[in-house]
Amino acid sequence: MTHNDSNSPTLADVAERYVKLVLAMGQHDASYVDAYYGPPAWQAAAVEQQQGLSDIKAAADEALALLAKEPCLRALNLRKQLQAVLAKVDMLQGARLDFDTQSARLYDAVSPHHSRAYYEELVTAIDVLLPGNGTVSERVNALRAQLVIPADRLRTVMDAAIRAGRERTLQYIALPEGEDFVLEFVTDKPWSGYNWYKGDYQSVIQINTDLPVYIDRAVDLGCHEAYPGHHVYNVLLERDLVRGKGWLEYCIYPLYSPQSLIAEGTANYGIELSFTDAERLAFEQQVLYPLAGLDPVLAPRYAQLNRLLAKLGYADNDIARQYLESSLSGEEALEWLVNVRLYPAEKSAQRLQFYDAMGAYVINYNLGQDMAKAYVERQGATRTAHWAAFRDLMSSPRVPSALLE
Repeated sequence: MTHNDSNSPTLADVAERYVKLVLAMGQHDASYVDAYYGPPAWQAAAVEQQQGLSDIKAAADEALALLAKEPCLRALNLRKQLQAVLAKVDMLQGARLDFDTQSARLYDAVSPHHSRAYYEELVTAIDVLLPGNGTVSERVNALRAQLVIPADRLRTVMDAAIRAGRERTLQYIALPEGEDFVLEFVTDKPWSGYNWYKGDYQSVIQINTDLPVYIDRAVDLGCHEAYPGHHVYNVLLERDLVRGKGWLEYCIYPLYSPQSLIAEGTANYGIELSFTDAERLAFEQQVLYPLAGLDPVLAPRYAQLNRLLAKLGYADNDIARQYLESSLSGEEALEWLVNVRLYPAEKSAQRLQFYDAMGAYVINYNLGQDMAKAYVERQGATRTAHWAAFRDLMSSPRVPSALLE
């Protein structure tokens, strides 16, 4: 076994150190460890023998030094993940990182900056699509108000959307027998959906019902949280890397790390990979609208609106950056969210909570999606080639900055 082999003793040692460091970090920030299904004894030790932040920093530096001469992808991924541990240590010790520094150190990527005028040009196209009285935001929300999934039909609609995503995924990705999920509806969260991966190919998927769930969110959340998104991503990592190769670093998922850009980016890109615009419109109009008891006549215009709204995605990053760096007050950020991002007022308030809780994490959704899409679509021209590259991206060591090469 050569020193630079991706299964070298050094890498196995660093992987174990890394997992234990992430568990130690979880004692300082309850949201840090998003999933863990490694040895229970390691978790117990992290609780019983709590490490201070300075000790964690020293141990991470030591682990990084061991990786200095390891050139393989596995080592590169471990290096980036450990560097993100160090960034989070700095933040927990009081370092004030600006938004772009935080996103570079935690997620290995930096989002482009756009002015308000850039987004207002996009809002003009929505103004044309939805003529009438009131602000563009009011008109968008008047249409949305007709497209809320009734609470008593939400599970039926979500089940149908997830089933369709699974059927499409299984045409291209073989999943292990017994993989499954539990779907729950929750309240009082700063997010709209979440996948909690439990190991053994099982997930708990939660949908937040604090706010109205619009009909387009069924496909979005079904694909993003389940198939071919987070559930599939975690299942593939467990099967191919943890069990298949013994790479224990993948039995843990630190939320504030480059892994999140890959996870969120592939989960978002998986939506359009599963459904072309025409396929999605047909599925929603013929299946989901009737299940929700909504008027299918509204579907084409709503689909057109959502394609335009998607172009406003980076406004989330620019609003978060300016708000977190205090160049926008809370009131000003809410105004941007309503009139530029075109979120409903209550959703805008939820977004501010998300920025406060998660900082630069917001870049992982839109920038991550665009980086995953560009990478996958460079690997081939057909849908089959795209699915193959997508599957490879999700189940092999990849760091965000390498997606640009």
